[in-house]
Amino acid sequence: MIASFDEVLERVASEPIRTLSVAVAAQEAVLQSVKQALDREIATALLVGDQGEIERIADSIDLDLSEVPIINEPDDLAAARKATLAVHERRAELLVKGHIHTDDFLRAILDKETGLRAGVIMSHVFIMEIPSAQRLLMVTDGAMNIAPDLETKAEIIMNAVYLAHLLDNPCPKVGVLAAVELVNPNMPATLDAASLGVMARRRQFPECVVDGPFAMDNAVSVEAARIKGIPGEVAGQCDILLVPTVEAGNILVKTFSFLAGGRTAGVLIGAQAPVVLTSRADSAESRLFSIALGMMMHNMQRTSRLKIGRVHF
Repeated sequence: MIASFDEVLERVASEPIRTLSVAVAAQEAVLQSVKQALDREIATALLVGDQGEIERIADSIDLDLSEVPIINEPDDLAAARKATLAVHERRAELLVKGHIHTDDFLRAILDKETGLRAGVIMSHVFIMEIPSAQRLLMVTDGAMNIAPDLETKAEIIMNAVYLAHLLDNPCPKVGVLAAVELVNPNMPATLDAASLGVMARRRQFPECVVDGPFAMDNAVSVEAARIKGIPGEVAGQCDILLVPTVEAGNILVKTFSFLAGGRTAGVLIGAQAPVVLTSRADSAESRLFSIALGMMMHNMQRTSRLKIGRVHF
């Protein structure tokens, strides 16, 4: 199982070079990550944004643009559309979010004519590197689906499971988070968690184990699960954390990153092509890790069948 972002970078170093289409590239951390990808010879790039600013920043960080095409588009929304169109038309293979608001970036992806819709639910996965446990921990969905219903949560789980398989985890453990680990009729998140757990026991989820509800402590700490008397193979050992709302996931990961100094990455799953979706405040390092994960997503297989939302006899 891949346990660190350094291992992710090692993996993509042996894969074909991919072309990045970077939406609104005129920001130092964005261009630093592009420079690092170019220097490692894992990617080429197409930059979309204010050409004058891109060239000024590139000069300040010694980024050679002599073989990097630039589409001059100072307007952020238009730049996102043009960057997305480049992937839609297969002039590039990965779409990368630069210095643009997430909702504006997603608007371009969701465009019915020039976007990257693939007919399935799109969801975001944050990946946190946990050195003490020597593993990568996924959090979903902290960026796209605001308040998913039960069926959407089930599909979000499967999107993350596909990514876990790419990271050499053949049967990831999925913990469905809530504020408490007991079912409470006044807390809808616990009801959804319990339903997803029952679905897993009825084998509606392939190639993963799902359980819940879990509070955060007993989702990631075996000792906390033991103290609270929570049984099962998922308790305290989650590989994927399904959060109840976008706020919960976003706060969780940014706390890990900005207060604990943890290393993170972020990708969008379910589009026609890999999409790298990070925060505007993320470091160049975080963006590079996200690009590497996006490159691995070219090998993603979506063959498993989720049994939900249909009648089965």
